[in-house]
Amino acid sequence: MRTEHRRGAGWIGAELGLAPSTVGRVIARAGLPRLSELDALTGAPVRRGPASRVRYERERPGELVHLDTKKLGRIPDGGGWRVHGRGSRPGHLRGPGYDYLHAAIDDHSRLAYAEIHPDERGETCAGFLARAAAFFGAAGITRIERVMTDNAMNYRYSGAFAEVLAGLGARHVLIRPHCPWTNGKVERLNRTLLREWAYARPYGSNAERSACLASFLEQYNTRRRHSSLGGLPPISRLSTTC
Repeated sequence: MRTEHRRGAGWIGAELGLAPSTVGRVIARAGLPRLSELDALTGAPVRRGPASRVRYERERPGELVHLDTKKLGRIPDGGGWRVHGRGSRPGHLRGPGYDYLHAAIDDHSRLAYAEIHPDERGETCAGFLARAAAFFGAAGITRIERVMTDNAMNYRYSGAFAEVLAGLGARHVLIRPHCPWTNGKVERLNRTLLREWAYARPYGSNAERSACLASFLEQYNTRRRHSSLGGLPPISRLSTTC
């Protein structure tokens, strides 16, 4: 399970009915590398960048929401290399460009929201933030106090994005330049989305993969176990506010 699914001791222990500490000892005895040392998609060992030594969690939902965008290669109709294999392919099967995955996650509850767009312009980011706020509001997070992003121009200099922030009454928090681990919760969400949704299986088309995003997010928010939440899903932290 560790090798095939690249899961932590908490997830494996819950699946097998064992204590996470027991699973951890078995993993260590087998000499398996830490998950942080593996590529999220292939499982190959990689060298990771620095991580923040200061771990924190906001006290209440809505106190801080993390935002980010991730470039995502489009899948040609009929499937990409995961279906046809690598090597030379006819022109109509070659990469058709990129989409952009926009993601938001609440720091306290880990409730997540994501959309796929053809670009990452400021207007697109502004519209995404407004819809993410509506999604969080429907789940019981009626006030967003701060929004954390990187220093990209589409966040930092967009009038449309600033207007949505003002409408929410939220303060914009920028991470230190060249320190993406500061926004680690949404970076971790991006890796999970890539591993468990975008590249979890071969898709026959870009539309097929896009159609699966909503169901994955529903599973992520309501059923997927999170080790940082004691093995519970994000919705468990909102039950008293919904």
